[in-house]
Amino acid sequence: MSYRVAVRSLCEFTAKEGDLDLRFTPAPTAQEGMAGHRTVASRRGASYLCELALSGSFQNLQVSGRADGYDPDQNLLEEVKTHRGDVSRIPQNHRLLHWAQVKIYGWLLCAELDLEDVDLAVVYFNVITQKETVLRERFGAQALREFFELQCSRFLTWAKQESAHREERDQSLERLRFPHPSYRRGQRQLAEAVYRAARDGKTLLAQATTGIGKTLATLFPQLKAFPGQQLDRLFFLTAKTPGRQLGLDALATLRSQEADMPLRVLEHVARDKACEHPDRACHGESCPLAQGFYDRLPAARKAALDRRWLDQQAVREVALEHRVCPYYLSQELCRWSDVVVGDYNYYFDMTALLYGLTVLNDWRVTLLVDEAHNLIERGRSMYTAELDQNRFNDLRKIAPAGLKSTLDRVGRHWNQLHRDQEAPYQVYPAIADLFIISLQKAVGAITDHLTDQPNGNDSALLRFYLDAMLFCRLAEAYGPHSLFDITRLPSRGTRTLSILCLRNVVPAPFLAPRFAAAHSSTLFSATLSPPAYYADLLGLPEERQWLDVESPFLAAQLDVRITGNLSTRYQHRLASLTPITQVMGEQYRTQPGNYLAFFSSYAYLQQVLETFSRTHPDIPVWVQSRSMSETEREDFLGRFTLHSRGIGFAVLGGAFGEGIDLPGDRLIGAFIATLGLPQVNPVNEEIKARMQIMFGAGTGYDYTYLFPGIQKVVQAAGRVIRTPEDQGVVFLLDDRFAQSTVRGLLPRWWQTSRHQIRLTEEPT
Repeated sequence: MSYRVAVRSLCEFTAKEGDLDLRFTPAPTAQEGMAGHRTVASRRGASYLCELALSGSFQNLQVSGRADGYDPDQNLLEEVKTHRGDVSRIPQNHRLLHWAQVKIYGWLLCAELDLEDVDLAVVYFNVITQKETVLRERFGAQALREFFELQCSRFLTWAKQESAHREERDQSLERLRFPHPSYRRGQRQLAEAVYRAARDGKTLLAQATTGIGKTLATLFPQLKAFPGQQLDRLFFLTAKTPGRQLGLDALATLRSQEADMPLRVLEHVARDKACEHPDRACHGESCPLAQGFYDRLPAARKAALDRRWLDQQAVREVALEHRVCPYYLSQELCRWSDVVVGDYNYYFDMTALLYGLTVLNDWRVTLLVDEAHNLIERGRSMYTAELDQNRFNDLRKIAPAGLKSTLDRVGRHWNQLHRDQEAPYQVYPAIADLFIISLQKAVGAITDHLTDQPNGNDSALLRFYLDAMLFCRLAEAYGPHSLFDITRLPSRGTRTLSILCLRNVVPAPFLAPRFAAAHSSTLFSATLSPPAYYADLLGLPEERQWLDVESPFLAAQLDVRITGNLSTRYQHRLASLTPITQVMGEQYRTQPGNYLAFFSSYAYLQQVLETFSRTHPDIPVWVQSRSMSETEREDFLGRFTLHSRGIGFAVLGGAFGEGIDLPGDRLIGAFIATLGLPQVNPVNEEIKARMQIMFGAGTGYDYTYLFPGIQKVVQAAGRVIRTPEDQGVVFLLDDRFAQSTVRGLLPRWWQTSRHQIRLTEEPT
């Protein structure tokens, strides 16, 4: 087998040495970098050759790339690196990498021109001062050849190992079988559709009831498609930690078929969850796990991949054994794992690691997007930027003197933006050019300041800098998919302050390239209806496929009752308190057990709770509160046992509305008050108007209010029936659930009945 590798990729794999150093060092933009290279070239002689293509081989490895420049008159080969600030602050491990690259090019040149020696130079070009710092040294061809062959032999050893792993992996996946004697009802239907999508390179939207075993029914066929489709990676992407664990559990079940199955599975977690020294900075002078990171990385990488099963705990154990940072070891392992289980943002965010690696390496990847109904709001948040004038003004008071004038300029243009705004909230048709120009200049000035003074800067300056860069970047991509809005803040004296927001409402233009980069994608959830809503907002291909999977549950398992004579509309909330508590009390006394009661807001929850506690003081209750810690959430769920009795009060769409599993007698019913519609406010009304413009008449209300609301209802109701043996009841407490348009959005397998409330007098 023959192999090919670019010079840069070869050196990054074999020649990195020294510390991990993530101290903030502002780098030139891509445009500044290209301009810097042109400037250096323009200063050279007429015979200077730019972008010189070079290639060579070692055994069965072909190495190629483009050297920045060669001067035949001086026999001088140059590698140009642009930078900002003091050249002495370029980390040593970066310098070693730069020298490795120019030495590889040096040998390729010697081999091509039959040279006995050559002068090599790393040219550091400061894009601000336009000054060159030239580090030059003469090398003999034999020494360069030995260096080249050493790097190639290191790479080949790894490449051959990876080829053998891939062959072994694919053979194992061909033997893989579904791990249970039979499929649940609907499970085979889902698995076959996922396999076809992976085989044909399609995008699939699959709506499947909770409890069907969606995770296993999607992972199994995706893995089976690996050998035939020559797939490189599978990314299992989740919105929340429980989804990540479900993915790992299903993969563990599949891997258990074969002793030491060669499939490499990595759980990639957030930096703050993996960091061993959160009080230390990420560089060798501060963190012991950053010191000598690249020197110990090869051994750590090999030890990790030998394990093959790399959940968070396994990665941590290997990292600490080899004294390297767990998070950045995990980042490295993303390059070599067959399956990566991680959060949405690692593929869909603006600077997503997995997406970047996919494009850079031209990987053939397949995506599984778990609980995909969450991707709309997550996608919106990824491509939204906000600037708070209160924070900005506080920064101006402590900012370095050299930044005062540029920040004052931003402040003046900011004040002009809302000068004539009378409404508390207003959307503007465009972003003022002068403000953006002033903000861009401020970003440039702060970049220069941080370059010259990288240490001792206030965190507020760094936070504003990052926020402003994101704002500028999104301003360049501004279009109908986003709103530019200004919210006026309470006045401080005579001054009016505001919050500026570039608010993404349709993430499709940003997410579509992510889906296009994948060979195939399957998005699955219990609530993906109607499919056009998700396709429009997520940017799915027009030739997407849709599947509403047959439910494994029977209608007789779930008694769905609609209260046809109860309104929970905002104006009727007070009148609804007594009827709701009466329904809850009557059901509990008829069938004691564990129930969940969902409400549209904490305020509404509290109103019903007070009435219920007064009228039914003997029925145990426990309550979701704002900003519950992980321990508090576990305590809340811990109240639902096989032998407990009572009602848990929760917020619709919150932590307990989806992603929790309470099978059997741990939960026998749910009360859902309201349709879960988002609050009517100026922001949502603007979103409604924008939906109407982008997607046609009638979509505004549905896309903004109705579809997101019913999604929360169905998710909450889905907590009740978890297994084919479960029985339960769901009360839909609002007369609007009886409307045909609303009932059409409820699961097909539900059979609803009308429940009339007959009010009785409250007990005294």
